[in-house]
Amino acid sequence: MTETTHDNVQITVNDDQFDAYLARPDNVSQGAPKGGIVVIQEIFGVNEDIKQTANWLAGEGYWALAPDLFWRQERNVSLSDGSEEEWQKAFALMTGYDGDEGIGDIQAAIDYLRAAGCAKVGTIGFCLGGRMVYLAACRTNGDAHASYYGVGIQDMLGEADNITAPTLIHIAAQDEFVPKPAQAAIADGLADHELVDVHIYDGQDHAFARHNGMHFDAAASQLAHGRTLEIFAKALG
Repeated sequence: MTETTHDNVQITVNDDQFDAYLARPDNVSQGAPKGGIVVIQEIFGVNEDIKQTANWLAGEGYWALAPDLFWRQERNVSLSDGSEEEWQKAFALMTGYDGDEGIGDIQAAIDYLRAAGCAKVGTIGFCLGGRMVYLAACRTNGDAHASYYGVGIQDMLGEADNITAPTLIHIAAQDEFVPKPAQAAIADGLADHELVDVHIYDGQDHAFARHNGMHFDAAASQLAHGRTLEIFAKALG
């Protein structure tokens, strides 16, 4: 793994700014970045888990940028899944989140990485972030996308014709937030799309890749991450 460094940066959108966590390889002086990845949060904000994911991707040689999705409601939210109070706040933030505005923030994050020298930029996201990754595949100019247990994708399949970059959809078979009928609709609805691969992980529950989460599964997480790194290597460098 490459040695990494990290910073807090600001991204401009529509005459305003929001914060983002940027992790990158230490060896930036050796030339242009390998590629960039926008890391899209769960409902808990840019917390330690999301930062750990960004650090992992930086260790793989990418610039990894985790934007603060909830900045219009409350800036710099960082919650855990460890208490009922935090869960309730996270659900309230998710309910108040405007995904149509949010996709503009994700495009701004992609643009930030491109301006920093990343010729190719992808997205990765989890839960709410997994939903936003699917929308990013449909509505942004990102170069590759990896969605983990994204919620509500079955309701947005009508946008799939707009996907023009390699896209992975990772689904947990036991996910109560993506129940079996939704899983079937996603798998069937995207089966013929040549740029989309749907993987369903038997026996796994929502957030199987969340570090230290109650449903974390090392083997399933490693398998999903391996598939993700494979498409990023092909699409981003």
